[in-house]
Amino acid sequence: MQKRIYIKDLKDHLNEEVVVKGWVDVRRDQGKLIFLDFRDVTGKVQGVIFGKPEVLEVGQTLRPEWVVAVTGKVNERPEKMRKEGVLNGELELEITGIEILNEAETPPFEITEDTSDIDEGVRLKYRYLDLRTDRMQKNMKVRNEFIQNVRNHLLNNTFTEIETPLLTKATPEGSRDFVVPSRIYPGKFYALPQSPQQYKQLLMVGSFDRYFQVARAMRDEDLRGDRGFEHSQIDIEMSFVERDDILEFIEKMIVESVEKMGHTIKEKPFPRIPYKEAMEKYGADKFDLRTEDEKEKGILAYAWVIDFPMFERVSEEESTGMEKGEWTFSHNPFSAPMPEFKEDHKKGENIENIISAQYDLVCNGFESGGGSIRAHDSETLKATYKIMGYSEEEIEESVGHILEAFKYGTPPHGGIALGVERNIMNLTGEKYLREVQAFPQTRRGKTSVMDAPSELSDKRLKELGIKIKD
Repeated sequence: MQKRIYIKDLKDHLNEEVVVKGWVDVRRDQGKLIFLDFRDVTGKVQGVIFGKPEVLEVGQTLRPEWVVAVTGKVNERPEKMRKEGVLNGELELEITGIEILNEAETPPFEITEDTSDIDEGVRLKYRYLDLRTDRMQKNMKVRNEFIQNVRNHLLNNTFTEIETPLLTKATPEGSRDFVVPSRIYPGKFYALPQSPQQYKQLLMVGSFDRYFQVARAMRDEDLRGDRGFEHSQIDIEMSFVERDDILEFIEKMIVESVEKMGHTIKEKPFPRIPYKEAMEKYGADKFDLRTEDEKEKGILAYAWVIDFPMFERVSEEESTGMEKGEWTFSHNPFSAPMPEFKEDHKKGENIENIISAQYDLVCNGFESGGGSIRAHDSETLKATYKIMGYSEEEIEESVGHILEAFKYGTPPHGGIALGVERNIMNLTGEKYLREVQAFPQTRRGKTSVMDAPSELSDKRLKELGIKIKD
């Protein structure tokens, strides 16, 4: 049996007989001549059937989305029939055999068209079909290319890729946790990670020096166009660094990764804008620095926002239920204050004016990443929790494990988490997070394809020690 050839590689097999495997994209029957467009994961090609009655007979039965193995000779198209700038626009497959691998029912929407105007519920119910469309194929490939560019950059700079647990402990990190009941320990719960924050700091304690992973993060927060219950982030942590070291390294990585993909960046080095200035000038800490002309051209306008206030007053509407007093953290409780505010922070004085070593990367109006220099000693972390109103006992219950770890020679460290979806939205021009995830939730938090959240049986609830109240 002949080896399968990907459609993108047909140009390397001119005048040869090949086998391609994929889907019927379009069929045009002209009686004794049948034109068929085929596609696989790498692209499309036009094929033509003529002269062979047995092949014509099979061709007449084919319908869009049928899965086939096609044998044919790769020919050059006549000059007047060539399509410039299109993959295989200069080629045609002279079909000599067709094997039907699987038939298909008529899809609920056109696979050959942009589905952005199709009802979201229908698209996500049949997400596996939506993923066949040109736009979704492109978005997933852009996502893959960006992640691989970043991964290669990190691996070339002595980083180690390490996975961290998905079952962890509920701690205050900015949003509500998704919790998982324990069957073995009735009445106790795991939490799904909002980020690998504490584990990556523990890896610094473990002397790995430079860590990263493409991490899944889950947050039980209100849904928006650019926010879902779960997302991916490129999670990075580095030891023996100061704020400028991280900003310069990440900036170089972003520039290299996106320019390799053919994108243009508005300004290099990225502007650094203090939080106070951003709020006064733009009314928000995420903003779009592009002109209308630059927006049309798809230019990327990156900037750093720095000098965030470390604390903010607790507001009832944004409360997560984890707050204990008048103050809460503005980013996460593991950030360190800027050096000039260490004494105020330690004493719990001048709280409203303490500036943290936090930073956000913004691009085209989206927050694309965020991080900080971390508290790497027990005294600093405990001071943060005391300002937030935690007692000694509550501090020990919440973060006693990391306070214990800090006793054993912890290097100064910091890092950042880059939101994969936010970055891909900027690279593709998409406005909604669900357009750059393979299987996202709906706007109401329902899962794609599978019907979740769903009920559990009484037997399962009893096993978990859970009773559902009316």
